[in-house]
Amino acid sequence: MNRMSGFLLVLLTVFLVGCSGGNSQAPANGAETTARIPVEVEQAGLGTISAFYSATATLEADGESRVVPRITGRIVEIVAEEGDRVRAGDVLARIDDDRLRLELARAEADLSRLRQDFNRQREMHQRNLIATEIVERLQFEYEAQRTQVELVRLELSYTDITAPIDGVVSERMVRVGNMVNTTDPVFVVTAMEPIQAVLNVPERELARLKPGQPARLQVDALPGEVFVGQIARISPVVDAASGTFRVTVELAEHGQRLRPGMFGRFHIVHDSREQAVLVPVAAVMSEDGRQSVFVVNDSQAQRRAVTVGYRNNGEYEITAGIEPGERVVVTGQASLRSGAEVLILGDSVELETDRADDEDAS
Repeated sequence: MNRMSGFLLVLLTVFLVGCSGGNSQAPANGAETTARIPVEVEQAGLGTISAFYSATATLEADGESRVVPRITGRIVEIVAEEGDRVRAGDVLARIDDDRLRLELARAEADLSRLRQDFNRQREMHQRNLIATEIVERLQFEYEAQRTQVELVRLELSYTDITAPIDGVVSERMVRVGNMVNTTDPVFVVTAMEPIQAVLNVPERELARLKPGQPARLQVDALPGEVFVGQIARISPVVDAASGTFRVTVELAEHGQRLRPGMFGRFHIVHDSREQAVLVPVAAVMSEDGRQSVFVVNDSQAQRRAVTVGYRNNGEYEITAGIEPGERVVVTGQASLRSGAEVLILGDSVELETDRADDEDAS
């Protein structure tokens, strides 16, 4: 708005200058006057400027597990709901275990009987009352039954459907009473940290991006907030069809603010320069691939060729052509030519001098 107001003021001043030129009265002393062109200027300053690559991507969870039961059965209890934070091993739901408990009781009874038989036969063998083969066969049966008991106990533990990773229950697909089998997922557990995004970057950026470089993120769901991550890994292969390569950005510390599925805008800083000469973008004129600015000295504008570097936050880096502190024209260049006299708008000294000249002329 300030730049637009200045531009309108420039037009008004040019109009008034033109109107005053039509006055038939000449200056009292007979001297010729030269109309000065109104402009706005700013000083070239020193600062830090960065070069970055910008991209958009959807946030993803680094870890996500689709939980499937290890045994077939009927759901009798739901323990965790969507949104609950869980740790690996926490129970999410339970399957009916009546049959397995009965099987375990029977297996343990058989094991107890075989243990007694084995101990009795072993004592008789020590007294040379029975053959060694009988004791060995009974020992084998006892060991096999003990393994069977452990197997039933393991299957019984599978009636508890547990979380395989730390995270948040992001989806529940079953209800109490549903029959489940070992192929259908019943829960989805999502690890919320770190959050990552995969960027498909043009191959021209391959030499500039490296793991560890910082990446700034803004998401539509949280306007005004900026999150900082870094490049975790870069694919060494360029996709021939799209001419892009995969860059994975991780955001490890975000205070649980980010969620998978959010749309994000990334800025990956790959170079930064301090003590750079900076001017507003509006000051730089481009013509036939060459850049120039108007520099004002003693109310006179001179066009000067410059070499530009990075562009960021409405500013250009000038690598050659001007020095810090020099004043460059940011509004009114269209009416300028090299060597033209200018009236600097907003400069109190210039305005007071101009008023005094007008009073003398009248």
